[in-house]
Amino acid sequence: MNPHFTIGPLTVYYYGLIVALGLIVTYLFARVRAPRYHVPPALLDSALFVTVPLGVIGARLYFVLFNLEYYRANPTEILNLQGGGLAIHGALIGVGLGLLLVWYRYRKKNKIRLSAILDTLAPAIPLGQALGRFANFVNHEAFGRPTDLPFGIRIPLEARPPEYSQFEYFHPTFAYESLWNLIGLVLVLVLERRLTRHKRASRGALFAVYLGWYSLGRFWIEGLRTDALLLGPLRIAQVVSAILVLVCLVYIWYRYRQWRTKPA
Repeated sequence: MNPHFTIGPLTVYYYGLIVALGLIVTYLFARVRAPRYHVPPALLDSALFVTVPLGVIGARLYFVLFNLEYYRANPTEILNLQGGGLAIHGALIGVGLGLLLVWYRYRKKNKIRLSAILDTLAPAIPLGQALGRFANFVNHEAFGRPTDLPFGIRIPLEARPPEYSQFEYFHPTFAYESLWNLIGLVLVLVLERRLTRHKRASRGALFAVYLGWYSLGRFWIEGLRTDALLLGPLRIAQVVSAILVLVCLVYIWYRYRQWRTKPA
């Protein structure tokens, strides 16, 4: 399902419009935060034009990789983005690669740390994700299993998985993830304020809090979804999320030890 409207010969899809809004908000919020971490605005401008296409490519390739049997039989569908199939972890890989390329270009001239860029983006990304997730709402996708809870959402028959065709109301997992991201945004800003008060440098800890928090939420939310990517019996997003939570916890612990042992 691809709800849309037209302006003359131009067709505008609500999904793309909402995702674009999330990207714009992320970019503008990062621009406002950039002076705090001495990140040149030109770097963020470059990052926007590099990371967006790489993020889309990464999201698509990741989805195709874990649906390889289908796309081997239907190779022309690989480029059919209107048919759905973008994975957030693939997007993060693409965006991460883009940030590395942009940072490498600017690092010598501006003497900027990669961690400064990541901490600039730490609260901006979850805000953009919180907005962008509602693109799934208009497309009637990324919902969870059937539920009788009062906040369950009605899914049209044509959008329901065949095994759940007799059910009407489902978990709005995209909304759960949106709310979880907003809580993560608050956590990052609270930690940033505490570090500022104690004159401590984050050096990537803010981004680790965001990524660890997001991954923790994605782990339990993924367990509710009906469209999970699988590798055998395992839900790929849960495996990746568990690994990211552990990595982020280790890094946060490492930074905490540095804060305790080094003067401000």
